[in-house]
Amino acid sequence: MKAIFLSLLLATSAATALADDTAKIGGKWKIHINVQGNESDATCDFTQKDTDLTGSCMTDKGNKPLTGKVDGKVIKFQYDSDYEGTAFTAKYSGTLDPGGAKYAGTIVIDAIGVDGDFTGTPDK
Repeated sequence: MKAIFLSLLLATSAATALADDTAKIGGKWKIHINVQGNESDATCDFTQKDTDLTGSCMTDKGNKPLTGKVDGKVIKFQYDSDYEGTAFTAKYSGTLDPGGAKYAGTIVIDAIGVDGDFTGTPDK
């Protein structure tokens, strides 16, 4: 009986430890974007439920609804926008630093064939 209890306790502890490895990104973040030398800023408001992200990003093109996922420390999100009449989806993928003070990675815009990088910091 003790062996079964100990096995259950260890399994529960391992599952809890894995769940704690998921990045927490809920709230407002300032995002600085650099796509082929064209720099811009956005403020994104993330709502996180488990590994799902929703929310919006206020860009120079207005407020854009976003969707995304969190996988460990990797955070991916996207929103639809346009550039000079061409519709596109901005796809972000990056990693949250261990202290949660910075989020950085790449942005890809397939429809117009460009990519770049971004950094994000909490907007307190």
